[in-house]
Amino acid sequence: MAMHITEKLAQKNRDAFSAAPVTVGFLGDSVTNGCFEVLPAMTEHGEQGFDVVFEPENSYAAHVRRILSLFYPKAQINIINAGISGDSAPGGLARMDRDLLPFHPDLTVVCYGLNDSGAGDDGIARYHDALVSIVRRLQEAGSEVILMTPQPICARVHTQLRGEGLRAMAGHLAERFAAGGFDRYMQAARAAAAETGVPLCDVYAKWMTLFDCGVDITDLMSNYLNHPTRELHHLFAYSLVHTMFGM
Repeated sequence: MAMHITEKLAQKNRDAFSAAPVTVGFLGDSVTNGCFEVLPAMTEHGEQGFDVVFEPENSYAAHVRRILSLFYPKAQINIINAGISGDSAPGGLARMDRDLLPFHPDLTVVCYGLNDSGAGDDGIARYHDALVSIVRRLQEAGSEVILMTPQPICARVHTQLRGEGLRAMAGHLAERFAAGGFDRYMQAARAAAAETGVPLCDVYAKWMTLFDCGVDITDLMSNYLNHPTRELHHLFAYSLVHTMFGM
């Protein structure tokens, strides 16, 4: 069944003067934010931390707007990208009253798990509870909600990854992936969607299908860690639009 957001888009497309604009919000972490490559920061003193490539115009949030504008060319569609690199579900809960709710989104996409999973199994309950609280707060504010799962973390240390710090990070992520730790977080996200009665856009399941079919998912990460390539952001966008239309 299609979500109410499609009715609002259709109404605005039919009568732009009388109908209200449609606002879609996105609450999440670096992938939502539009982060891609993570590179060692080189200074005159040697390697000093990391530099991140930010391209919000290539994020799945931007792609969603382009797709909806193709379907509803006369409709005013506002996108509020409240993704922040390094954020977690509890962090999103703490800042949503500042960063998202003042814009009164008609629909909000919530996607977390990449950073939350760093807490190990001890953090699963906190992650689940934060997602539930986010969804309920959005529902109370009058927003429809889609809870989306992210792509997996890297499954191996990629041979093209440069810098000792990044390679060590990849090693920890690959161990978490192999041990099933990240999968347990995604199970908690699915449980949160079922508990709150909101649609689940299970992008993680699609990536794992690719993995099970022999696709090197680590090669599909722009940073070889946990940021999908620009091309794979289209998978998120089309999956979200499918969810909106009940397809």
